[in-house]
Amino acid sequence: NTRYDQIHLVPADPPEACGELNNGVFIEDQIALVERGGCSFLSKTRVIQEHGGRAVIIADNAYDNDSFYIEMIQDSTRRTADIPALFLLGRDGYMIRRSLEQHGLPWAIISIPVNVTSIPTYEMMQPPWTFW
Repeated sequence: NTRYDQIHLVPADPPEACGELNNGVFIEDQIALVERGGCSFLSKTRVIQEHGGRAVIIADNAYDNDSFYIEMIQDSTRRTADIPALFLLGRDGYMIRRSLEQHGLPWAIISIPVNVTSIPTYEMMQPPWTFW
């Protein structure tokens, strides 16, 4: 139920966000883009939360994955997180990171929810940002 307008999507450094971040200061009050692997989804979410992030988007580390969603399950600890975590297909995460690198940008400016088409999301049968 939360809406974010013109917020930064900041790729975590290191990308897996399993510990201290080199760019944690830039994640404060923003949304972090994190890569799957190295530790649990919950651990990644807590690292971003500890750095003051508002939410985390975890992209699959299989860069060619454009259709297989991963279930983000609890990691059998009793820890919790207070910020939302979302999963992004590997191809989408790769395209975002590649675009930022090609343009020399440290982050993207995004709005959530997003729908770049006039077609309702439920009719598209794919995420609204997948247009590459």
